[in-house]
Amino acid sequence: MIIVTQENKVAISTLGEMAKKMFGNLVKAVVDIKQGIMAIDGELHADEEVLLTENGSKRADVWGINFYPEYFGQENFVEFDSMINLKPFLGNRNRGVDDPEIRKKILEIVENLVIKNDEK
Repeated sequence: MIIVTQENKVAISTLGEMAKKMFGNLVKAVVDIKQGIMAIDGELHADEEVLLTENGSKRADVWGINFYPEYFGQENFVEFDSMINLKPFLGNRNRGVDDPEIRKKILEIVENLVIKNDEK
């Protein structure tokens, strides 16, 4: 597993390679909306969540998503679906992300941390 930060962004080609090795077409990721970082390349969102919490993230701030690398740049590149998103204490009672502001923040972080193959 890898923590992706502003200083250590991930190329879409890398996500494509990860998808082929793990699930064929998707990469699981967990985004910390407070720190603006994410964990990728885990078999389970829960494993990535643990990695982030071991590095200072709080449960309320981490949200699970899936990347579909072949759809980079399109709306269905990111799927909001993970068991770790079940957070009744925040009013999120399903595997998605109900709050549009949280979804927006996740997408902003993803846009910042996932780069085209020739960007820096």
